Amino acid sequence: MTSSARHTEGMRMMNGLRETGLEITEDGKPGRPLVVLDLDELHGQSPETVTATAAAIERALPLTIGLLRTPLPPHLSPISAALTLTLTDVPGSELAYQVVTVPDIDGAIRTLDAAVARSPQAALACGQLLRQTVRLRTTAALAAEAATYSMLLGGSEFATWLAERGPARTTDQPAHDLVRSSRTDDHLTIVLDHPQRRNALSTRLREELLAAVQVAEADPSIESIEISGTGPAFCSGGDLDEFGRATDPVAAYLVRLDRAPWNVLDRIADRLVVRTHGACIGAGAEMAAFAGTVLAAPDTYFLFPEVRMGLVPGAGGTVSVPRRIGRWRAAWSMLTGEPLSAEAALRWGLVDRLTVNGD
Repeated sequence: MTSSARHTEGMRMMNGLRETGLEITEDGKPGRPLVVLDLDELHGQSPETVTATAAAIERALPLTIGLLRTPLPPHLSPISAALTLTLTDVPGSELAYQVVTVPDIDGAIRTLDAAVARSPQAALACGQLLRQTVRLRTTAALAAEAATYSMLLGGSEFATWLAERGPARTTDQPAHDLVRSSRTDDHLTIVLDHPQRRNALSTRLREELLAAVQVAEADPSIESIEISGTGPAFCSGGDLDEFGRATDPVAAYLVRLDRAPWNVLDRIADRLVVRTHGACIGAGAEMAAFAGTVLAAPDTYFLFPEVRMGLVPGAGGTVSVPRRIGRWRAAWSMLTGEPLSAEAALRWGLVDRLTVNGD
């Protein structure tokens, strides 16, 4: 490709971004929530074109996905940084936070396209939210997440998921505490103890966890805190049988701000170790990511199912997870709902160390 042809290609892609809105239909559905850019076509672009293209991507409302089948040239880094994420099949790209390495780019695009097509409103909200939360302090970022989550509770995509789920079950609550705390010298142990529900984050368990971590925050003589879970899983996410109970989005927003432990977890992070095993889904992965140290048993897997439900992660995950793995890889995991193994989580930085036999 000649220099003139490369310039023309770069301008075409930039102008396409400028002209691409969401194409919202009368019922509020975005007709074009996803734009795919081939970064290999931008090799050799002038610094001015690269800067202008990156700026256009930053302003774009659709999710913007880059495709890269060759190593990323350093001068294209501003474009890669501006994108929602970049997919590549180039080995050795694991250290680039902006890049998700996949075995098959075409298959990965199909996966992403199908996920976004199912819940385009939630997917767009998630993509925009991740761009905001990485730039905000914790409280402001959590407020942005709570507002987005609460808004989506009243949306048609969440209503569709509720209808597909069917009637919620009524389950008996155990008489014992769902969160146990014990102190030995200057160490506080907090255990999620509802194994029958795989430690799902019900309202009651959330309140008990909040109380436990507030004690840890208030007592500076507690020098280390460990959170773990009993049974087959650390935490299987929010209690699905409680989903759909909130009828007032504003009240839901205020509850998420005032009665969630995420802010406290962030403030005690330098003293906090979270020990994960088995399913670490949704809220389980999100709260674990706040810890200064995250340990994972080999059977641990992480998964973010909220976008498929017509929501966004609502347990602080759009704040905690990008801080560990970058907003680009967070976007891939949250938009697609693809599981992340303990080994992959270690490579990405979501986990600090794998444990063997409970060490």
